[in-house]
Amino acid sequence: MNDWIAIGALALVGLLIPFGMMAVSYLLRPSVPEMSKRATYESGEVPTGGTRIRFNIQYYMVALLFLVFDIETVLLFPWAVVYQDALAAEEYGLLHAIGPMLLFVAILLVGLAWAWRNGAVEWAQTPRQVDSGADRP
Repeated sequence: MNDWIAIGALALVGLLIPFGMMAVSYLLRPSVPEMSKRATYESGEVPTGGTRIRFNIQYYMVALLFLVFDIETVLLFPWAVVYQDALAAEEYGLLHAIGPMLLFVAILLVGLAWAWRNGAVEWAQTPRQVDSGADRP
């Protein structure tokens, strides 16, 4: 049997199962059209105000910095595990074992310095903090 036939059959089954479930659900579900089901919240609360509200961009910057430095730790742990094995191998020296990771950490430190310089790691101050002079030494 050709391998591509098995892959095609698996892909076909992978598509038929979800579409079949959606078709059966469409045929068996109860249809009760109400205006309350089309509301923003089905909890019975009447929504007030607009849906467009402004969020501080600082939330996104903190999230992006967290992702960058979280990925850093994900890449540092495996390197730390194989570091001793790399040093024990005769074909690798200290520079070959530690050099790429030092370059990686240096690039991350440059990114952290850039973010710090642009104020991405400093949280926004409330008007009360600004009025009381909390940002002054």
